Amino acid sequence: MINKVAIIQARMGSTRLPGKVLRKINNVPLLKFQIDRINQSKLIGQTIVATSNSENDNLIVEFCKANGIACFRGSEDDVLDRYYRCAKKYKADIIIRFGADNPLIDPIIIDKVIQFYLDSEVDYASNGIPPETNRYPDGSDLEVFSMEALERTHFEADDPHDREHVTFYIWKYNNGFSTAQLHHEQDWSEYRFTLDYPEDFEVVEYVIKELNKRNSFGHLNEIIEIIESNSKIKKKNAHYYYGIGWEQGK
Repeated sequence: MINKVAIIQARMGSTRLPGKVLRKINNVPLLKFQIDRINQSKLIGQTIVATSNSENDNLIVEFCKANGIACFRGSEDDVLDRYYRCAKKYKADIIIRFGADNPLIDPIIIDKVIQFYLDSEVDYASNGIPPETNRYPDGSDLEVFSMEALERTHFEADDPHDREHVTFYIWKYNNGFSTAQLHHEQDWSEYRFTLDYPEDFEVVEYVIKELNKRNSFGHLNEIIEIIESNSKIKKKNAHYYYGIGWEQGK
């Protein structure tokens, strides 16, 4: 059996939206909301939260223990090393990478990307990268790559910026990796329900509360419909764009 491991990188120390991963909506921490949605995937074998050794992230470890979620601790700044050591510990063959700032991730999209990766027979696949040709909303993206690609990256990448962002060395440069991007039929890249700024939280909160009113799970189409139906919400974070966090750092 191929061991497909979801690794969610999570930390409390965001400068733009501190403590965002454990902020609560309807009394549920957003990290719990995201993990519950990831666990609806039919193709993922296990889900791990990879946080840092910083004291600030003790709260994430406590959250994981309280909710029976596997947790790994590693370097705060060398996220690539954290990912590699986590993947080694849990004997991953394929890694599915998530940021903890996408609480509305859709398990149907997750499985589409994983299956696309398997069918494409590449080292790396994503539905959001490279950002220049992305057609998915910011907040619905994920990356899938082999343990071999991660291991090679871990030993070859030496730029601190590349080690912070884990997969830059794989897809951003001509380093000999085979990559593929899953495109959405419609261009929905204008929509944003990731968590990076206070305005993002307002959008995510609105969507989750609306889904709760409807007693609905909220797959991608419905999330888009909810945002589209409220022009004020749609405009709330429209001035941010996919990948802006990479430019501004932590």
